[in-house]
Amino acid sequence: MPVAFLSADQVARYGRYNQDPTTAQLARYFYLDAADRHWIRRRRDLYLQMGLAVQLGTVRFLGTFLEKPLAVPECVITFIAEQLGYADVSGIALYSASETRFDHKIQICERDGYRDFSDPFEQFALSRWLYTRSWYSADSPSVLFDLATSRLVERKVLLPGATTLERLVAYKGLYKKGQAGFITE
Repeated sequence: MPVAFLSADQVARYGRYNQDPTTAQLARYFYLDAADRHWIRRRRDLYLQMGLAVQLGTVRFLGTFLEKPLAVPECVITFIAEQLGYADVSGIALYSASETRFDHKIQICERDGYRDFSDPFEQFALSRWLYTRSWYSADSPSVLFDLATSRLVERKVLLPGATTLERLVAYKGLYKKGQAGFITE
């Protein structure tokens, strides 16, 4: 039984910047407090500091790390540079070629408590939430998908691939309706 309910456009937009973050979103997800700035400034080079800060803001905002960590709107770079007191950030392009960007992902996860989607506890918690939500509401699979995405971001769980989450949402919805071969008496 097919489980695809997301359009190609929805899959392409998942876990990506689709437009510039609003001023409120910049303030919420990309604000660097004193502890963040201290931690970031421990890196020796400006491009490493900026790259780390961009990845930190990105995972807070999107719930995932980007394959190309600097594929962010210009307003994000500007907002972070202003907080760190940098006028010239032209050297940030070096970050994309740096192997350190992979270490930064690990450091961010350890420091800020991000967990991988494969964590059994998190998968169980999401599954239980989806079962409950689909049983007591008339939400469409697309709405459940968006709500599940938001829940994962709030709980600091790194987003899985779009099709992985799509299958999980579809499976939980089918269970409710008794269409997946389960007895739901």
